[in-house]
Amino acid sequence: MRPAILQLEASLIREVANAGLGRPDVLAFWFGESDEVTPAAVRQAAIDSIAQGETFYAHNLGLPELRQAVADYTSALHRPVGPERVAITSGGVNALMLAIQALVEPGDDVVAVTPVWPNLLAQPLIMGGVVRTVALKPTLSGEGAGLWQLDLPELLAAITPTTRLLIVNAPNNPTGWTLSQAEQEAILQHCRRTGTWILADEVYERLYYGESPKQCAPSFLDLAEPEDRLVVVHSFSKSFLMTGWRLGWLVMPPSMLDPMGKLIEFNTSCASVFTQRAALAALQQVGDITPRVVSHLKACRDRLVPQLQALPGVQVAAAPGGMYAFFKLAGHDDSLAVAKRLVREAGLGLAPGNAFAPQADGWLRWCFASKDLERLDQGVARLKQWLGL
Repeated sequence: MRPAILQLEASLIREVANAGLGRPDVLAFWFGESDEVTPAAVRQAAIDSIAQGETFYAHNLGLPELRQAVADYTSALHRPVGPERVAITSGGVNALMLAIQALVEPGDDVVAVTPVWPNLLAQPLIMGGVVRTVALKPTLSGEGAGLWQLDLPELLAAITPTTRLLIVNAPNNPTGWTLSQAEQEAILQHCRRTGTWILADEVYERLYYGESPKQCAPSFLDLAEPEDRLVVVHSFSKSFLMTGWRLGWLVMPPSMLDPMGKLIEFNTSCASVFTQRAALAALQQVGDITPRVVSHLKACRDRLVPQLQALPGVQVAAAPGGMYAFFKLAGHDDSLAVAKRLVREAGLGLAPGNAFAPQADGWLRWCFASKDLERLDQGVARLKQWLGL
């Protein structure tokens, strides 16, 4: 196999999860998904589609009616977007890989903001890109301790005319850090000057707990012109409770659409019709589904974080976005070893911080998307007992 593939690091999150799979006593908070099933009406739309025999190939770019619905949904939140800028993909991961396949050649300079979901660093390496990282920095004391922040001048200095692509995920997995509109404006203007593409992973934009009249995080789509070198990735997974459906979408310049259709053909051919019917149903009920999901996730965050803050040696803040509590455990600097011990000794499944960046070693990620708030309480009790408190 190609050396670039052989040298890829296996997921440390999966390594921890594999240590606990098959153990019914483990409280698993390691993966980034809710334990609540997809809403019934969305599932029924897929069932109806299958019953009607919609088991054939679809258009490479997705059903026209779904592309229009995604465009309408996006336009209601941001600047107007037409279906000529939208492609439906077989999951958000697939959308990210398609974008990187389209933009990154061997030797290209790629800058990524970390800590970040490890797939976003692996994908450009698969294409032969050279990845450089700019790390967010945690506030370690005083007001806001546990929050992560961007050193904007450092990031802008790292992006030069030789930088092909900037990868940024905000709201961020794992830290919950969210870009401000002013920061996005500065980044967009700088990348226009350097000719750098921006790949914005905004799959968590609706999982936002700050002040926003549209109930979403700031987006590059609030600022960009249609032909800007910007590709935005979204997914039905998080805010529609559809992780297992594997359906996402891309928003891109109109000139990319036809070539992207060819690229989709050579990757997956198309997304399945019945999952797209489910997505249409989800968008038709977005006013009911997503606000309820976000309200519940905020309740989960506000239930978990104060309990963690009350534990001696734990540093954590209520992040403005995402579905994670990212916390530092004093005296436990090897995240992977600690996460494995917690599974083995406490029956508690968390993701190790060093899965997301070396700078996050000593931190742990807790996905708080639990339909049962008492399950979060049980997890804290296990952590407290393991710490000997």
